Amino acid sequence: LPTKKSEVMSVRENILFGMGNPLLDISAVVDKDFLDKYSLKANDQILTEEKHKELFDELVKKFKVEYHAGGSTQNSIRVAQVPGQPHKAATFFGCIGIGKFGEILKRKAAETHVDAYYYEQNEQPTGTCAACITGSNRSLIANLAAANCYKKEEHLDLEKNWMLVEKARVCYIAGFFLTASPESVLKVARHASENNRIFTLNLSAPFISQFYKESLMKVMPYVNILFGNETNLEMTAAWSDVIPPCFLV
Repeated sequence: LPTKKSEVMSVRENILFGMGNPLLDISAVVDKDFLDKYSLKANDQILTEEKHKELFDELVKKFKVEYHAGGSTQNSIRVAQVPGQPHKAATFFGCIGIGKFGEILKRKAAETHVDAYYYEQNEQPTGTCAACITGSNRSLIANLAAANCYKKEEHLDLEKNWMLVEKARVCYIAGFFLTASPESVLKVARHASENNRIFTLNLSAPFISQFYKESLMKVMPYVNILFGNETNLEMTAAWSDVIPPCFLV
């Protein structure tokens, strides 16, 4: 880990690196008819099904919407890139689709001064998360789409992109990305360990520990700071023999 005060305190361009599943958050105040049409509960979190295919376009056409650059890791990176910090102190990698929503997401990320380098492909549309608001309730519908299509060899491995990873002193990745590109997470984790960088991982959700344990265990030896709620950490307690000494947050 960095030991010199200047290494810890100095904030510069690309000092923080994040990689994850980018989503375009689309929020709007809707009516009950809209919820009923798509069989949505007023307060819920679900993934899209076939019956939600037209939901996002209709939401944009029918209601006044707000757009935000979202997704677990991208949200954290946006918060880290606070006003007053040097522009592009934080870097973000992820996969989006070529099209209208992808262009909006790039614009919204740029507005936060995050140095976002997206892998753009045309097989899947940009991942989206609709927040349908009624009163004090919020129904979230996520379509991961392109977020699951990240290709290590076509993006992370490119010299111009990997140079940004090498510039970082701290790397942060949410466990959700283990579902999309575990090999990318492992490459960054190993690099951090071998080059005296700080590697941080968020356990994200219980299903990551349950269904992606093998990928998680390959990364765990390189973790310096592990984020998780009580449920996440309880699930990993049984693996104490393979979890190295690290800060638990």
